Amino acid sequence: MKGSAPRSATRRQVLQAGGAFVLAFTIPGCDRGGPRERSAESAAGAASADVTREAPGLNPNAFIRIDRSGSVTLVMHKVEMGQGTFTSIPMLIAEELEVDLSRVKLEQAPANDDLYADPILGGQITGASTSVRGAWEPLRRAGAAARMVLIEAAAQEWGVDANSCVARNGTVTHPETNRTLDYSQLVDAAAKLSPPSIVPLKEPADFKLIGKAHKRLDSPAKVNGSAKFGIDARLPGMRIATVAASPVPGGKLKSTEDAKALGVKGVYQVLKLDDAVAVVADHMWSARQGLAALAPTWSDGPHAKLTTAAIVAEMAVASSKEGVVARDDGDARQTITDSGRKLEAIYQMPFLAHATMEPMNCTVHVRSDACEIWCGTQVPAIAQSIAAKITGLPLEKVQVHNHYIGGGFGRRLEVDYVAQAVAFAKQMKEPLKVVWTREEDIQHGVFRPYYYDRLAASLDENGMPSAWTHRVTGSSITARYAPDWFKDGLDPDAVEGARDLKYGIPNIRVEYVRHEPPFATAYWRGVGATHNVWVVESFLDELATAAKKDPVEYRRALLADVPRLRAVLELAALKAGWAEPLRSSSERRFGRGVSAQFVFGTYMAQIAEVSVGKEGDVRLERVVCALDCGQVVNPDTIVAQIESGVVFGASAALWNEITFDRGRVQQSNFFDYRIMRINEMPRVEVHIIPSTASPGGIGEPGCSAIAPAITNAVFAATGKRIRKLPINAEELRSA
Repeated sequence: MKGSAPRSATRRQVLQAGGAFVLAFTIPGCDRGGPRERSAESAAGAASADVTREAPGLNPNAFIRIDRSGSVTLVMHKVEMGQGTFTSIPMLIAEELEVDLSRVKLEQAPANDDLYADPILGGQITGASTSVRGAWEPLRRAGAAARMVLIEAAAQEWGVDANSCVARNGTVTHPETNRTLDYSQLVDAAAKLSPPSIVPLKEPADFKLIGKAHKRLDSPAKVNGSAKFGIDARLPGMRIATVAASPVPGGKLKSTEDAKALGVKGVYQVLKLDDAVAVVADHMWSARQGLAALAPTWSDGPHAKLTTAAIVAEMAVASSKEGVVARDDGDARQTITDSGRKLEAIYQMPFLAHATMEPMNCTVHVRSDACEIWCGTQVPAIAQSIAAKITGLPLEKVQVHNHYIGGGFGRRLEVDYVAQAVAFAKQMKEPLKVVWTREEDIQHGVFRPYYYDRLAASLDENGMPSAWTHRVTGSSITARYAPDWFKDGLDPDAVEGARDLKYGIPNIRVEYVRHEPPFATAYWRGVGATHNVWVVESFLDELATAAKKDPVEYRRALLADVPRLRAVLELAALKAGWAEPLRSSSERRFGRGVSAQFVFGTYMAQIAEVSVGKEGDVRLERVVCALDCGQVVNPDTIVAQIESGVVFGASAALWNEITFDRGRVQQSNFFDYRIMRINEMPRVEVHIIPSTASPGGIGEPGCSAIAPAITNAVFAATGKRIRKLPINAEELRSA
């Protein structure tokens, strides 16, 4: 069999466990330190790196188990939240192990930051489009090692050379004698063998599963209702609670009408924290009625007069000062000062909620000697750690039962809802399920930061940019979430997609100014790229307009040294019919817009077609996406992720914002924090450029590319430049 360069398989071992062959694998090069020992460049910055280096592997072991029935079980270090990893990652094992995908079963890994750390992020984290990128080589090598041990077991059984045997479809065959053994018949013998020290991997030309479309393994259970999400947890004797927290950041609980709440049929108990209160009942409806009767009042504290306008005014002042330098090529500032043709712009993006379909929930049973948690979390080890801290129990006495997640988008990287549920559950003997209402979920989320960006550029005699400056002002999620990645005042996430500008501009300066609101902020799908790609691609369109050049051709000229990005731009333009005229209407104005990006190891271009009505309403009509994400694992997943990214990113561009008045979030549900509806869904066309390069990420890029394509299309339709999101229909009405 042809193979790629052999990889060492040192420190692997085969275990005997309950009549099963268990392969524990460790990949050299992985430290045990987690994110605290990883630099900002290698960890947060890895989200946009062109991943051509060898992946260091899982940290430090995971297990493939083959039992006597021939079933293959993979302990999954990632969680499934709709992104398809419960199909794509098993495909990696099945490919090298030579088994049908249907034979691979999954178990969710327990909370353990040492055993199940992502090799890119350095902890047990699902996020930043790292699942396939991190698993690409380690899990293939694990599958290949298991296959080779099974082949060796069969060869010894037959007394032949292992090189004369082949594995296929879950069996080992000796072609010369036409003898065949199923893997299930080999597990006992394989469990007694040592794994190979050299593990060759398949060449892409030999792939049978990877690169082919496969149905999602988690879909049947989700369709028939048997899939278990965190909100589906059921325990004997369990009570259900819903919560009200202080409506103002930093506020405290002042008074409650306990007797009235306890008088509601089905209400069991009232639980209190300094900044929140919960009503416990037999079911959710009684809990909600009890909470309404409880009528909590609050001491608003120091932020009672907080407004969005005040936050933005402070950010504007902060942005006028020099920031920490993230990139400084040439002398951008002096070039702009000396130029006779320069442009300046300020761009603003609002606070955003995650608005996941499944609201925050967590079920907890606290006992004197243990704590069990049932929830959906992107960070089970962090959830375990916070629960241990709150209960005072040793870490090993806290067990996290992770479930399918009904939408993460970065929200479930946070464990505030777990901490709150554990604090309430400490006050009870019975298991307690805490469920936030939609209003609680939106008004008390951990929001994507507000960003305030100043840009300037100069144009040469040909209208091409000779210098570019970009100053990002916003809060630092990284300083709070992963402080060891925050170095010398620079947040690598805040400048993601800005610092690593791919366009051929000779003088570039990128700065970061940290400015914090009076509450914590959080990662949001697409993280820093969702912010910076919109700013960069919008301002680049401004330069093209000033130079009187076509936006696609302008970008092509600047991407001469980035052939993969240029290729996706050209393909998107071709498939979208960029040069063809758009339809016209007396009722609506039509326009096309483009964006191009390299983020999370994936090259992508999107072209959006929009129409704008007389009342300023923007309708997204069509999206054409071309991408080069390296080796494709499951093309169906790529299409689905692009479609979902378009919905999520377009919803934010068109409608979404979180605003404050009198310290309170003004939005409360989907009627005023809109998510795109079925009748508003555009046609989305996805075109994938074949590649055998290491896989790039796919969960985030579709979301980060769509906003600039939309706003550039709005400009093409109306002549109105959008420099502040969400798009304001009132401004377009008069455009």
